[in-house]
Amino acid sequence: MAREAAKWSTGPSMKSPATPMAIAHRGTRAGMAPKTEPIQFLRAVRQLRRIRSFYAAAIVLWTGTTAWTGWQAPGSRQMWVSVLLLAVFTVLLVTASLALRRLAVPITGRPVHHAAPHKLPSTRRHAHA
Repeated sequence: MAREAAKWSTGPSMKSPATPMAIAHRGTRAGMAPKTEPIQFLRAVRQLRRIRSFYAAAIVLWTGTTAWTGWQAPGSRQMWVSVLLLAVFTVLLVTASLALRRLAVPITGRPVHHAAPHKLPSTRRHAHA
């Protein structure tokens, strides 16, 4: 029994189990999202949009290359490499589009204001004397 109790001691070198109290003790409450999560979400959406346009451009390029090599040397190794790269970029585009659709922000019906609200300078509040 003494060995079992010593095994769960909370000394500085021992790792404690991830309980809600242990998480709260480390500075993060259970169920609370970090403040950087919305910023990382917007960055992820922006990056997915950029890479999606890159994949679309690559598909256009490899479609042209596949058509050209298919016309010049049908059935050659270069044509099949072009077909393979066209298929790879098509799969990547579909994957990025599905991920972007999954990350889509639900429409709430009202505009989002990111800036501080504008207040007229004449409506300043003063402490009463």
